[in-house]
Formats: sequence, structure tokens, C-alpha cells
Amino acid sequence: NIEEAVTMADRVLIFSSDPGRVKAEIPVGLPHPRDRDSPIFKQIVDEVYAIMTAQPQRAAGASPEVLSLGYRLPEASPYKIEGMLEALSEEPLYGKADLPQLADILQVPDDNLFHLLEAGRLFGFIKVEHGDVALLPAGHAYVGGNAAKRKELFAELLLAHISLASHIRRVLDERRDHRAPEDRFLQELEDYLTDDEAERVLGQVIAWGRYAEIFDYDYNSGILSLPDDEFEDDDREPPLNESMPA
Repeated sequence: NIEEAVTMADRVLIFSSDPGRVKAEIPVGLPHPRDRDSPIFKQIVDEVYAIMTAQPQRAAGASPEVLSLGYRLPEASPYKIEGMLEALSEEPLYGKADLPQLADILQVPDDNLFHLLEAGRLFGFIKVEHGDVALLPAGHAYVGGNAAKRKELFAELLLAHISLASHIRRVLDERRDHRAPEDRFLQELEDYLTDDEAERVLGQVIAWGRYAEIFDYDYNSGILSLPDDEFEDDDREPPLNESMPA
């Protein structure tokens, strides 16, 4: 917890995750006991949040960020993302908040908050900048929609921004039976990630894809497939064992 760290520590070290190095060192220098409501305490907490959520600066006119297939997707359920967007849109935030304020309202550990923020940013729902978070037009559209509209927008943004999701969907579209084993995608991810991380990332994109109804997943067989209603009228030939007389 960031507030606890600032309460107890004489300095805060912030490490970069990839590669592992010290990203920033923030001296605290406040006398004990520390008042969490003091302006200088809040300023230090805000600074830590800002550094931990800062994104690399992009040159003016640069192409939009494109995620690699093996990008380490954050752990964030669609319903947690939805809860964050709703909290941001409602009183007292009305679309914008500083990160400590949002963390206090959501009552989630900082690690979980950072995952939610990254997911919201990747989808294009929110902007995180200088320790503040704000709803973007897509975020406002999401919270303003009914359940069907929300799911439709989530699917659209998932395919537009998350390379692994669009890759899985494309493979399923191109296959005659619209099915593929999860191992086929795990092998690709293992070119970028450890075995455990590949499983975690695939599991995350499956959760998003199932919520968005862009593909289905059978937990017993490990098979991904297109939703039945997308090709129930497909006139493809049945498998050989179904076309032969008994």
C-alpha cells in the first residue's frame, strides 16, 4: 500500500518492471508520527502514484501504440473494469479523479488498482496522466449504455486494441470448423513469455473474449471456438463421421 509506505519509510524506491531497475527514488523526510491528511504527505503519495502509472512519452504525430502478441496483459475482470468506470462517472468524481481518491473509493489494493488502470487505458476507456485519471469518450459511452451496448463496445475495443484477442478471432474465422485448441496459442505465447505467464495471459484474454462474446471456450477440452449463434446457419459440410449413414 502506497500510503503505508509513505507513512513508514524514509525514502520510496520505485522499480521498473522490465528490465528490473530503480525507476525513481523519492525521499520522504517527514517527522514521525506522520499526518496522512497533511498537504505534504498527500503530495508525496500523489507523486508516487504518478510515477508508477507514467507511460513512455510518445512523439507528436507518432502512430498509436500497437501491442505485441506477447504483451503482459493486466489481470482485470470485465466486471471490475466496469465498476471502475462507473465509479469514475458518478458523484463525487464526475469523470475525473486523482489516483489516491479513486483508490479510496474503490477500496482495492494498489496492485489491483494498477491492473484496472492499465486495462482501462489499453481499451481506450480512460487516460492516466500526472497521477490523475479521466474518462475518455469511449468510457463515457460505455457507462452510458445498457448491458447490450456495453458488451458490444467492449468487443469492438477488445478486437481493435488487444492483439492477442484479434489474432485468436482471426484464426477461428479462417478455420473451416471455427475451432482451435488453446495449446496452439500457448505455443505462440511461449515465444515471448514463460510457460506460467503464457497461461495467465491467455486465460485473461479468454475471460475478456467470453464476456465480449467474440469467442467461446470449453474448459473441459481446452477448445476455443466461435459463438454458436455466429455460424449456426453456416452451410459448410458436416464432418465425415456425421455425413455417413449409420
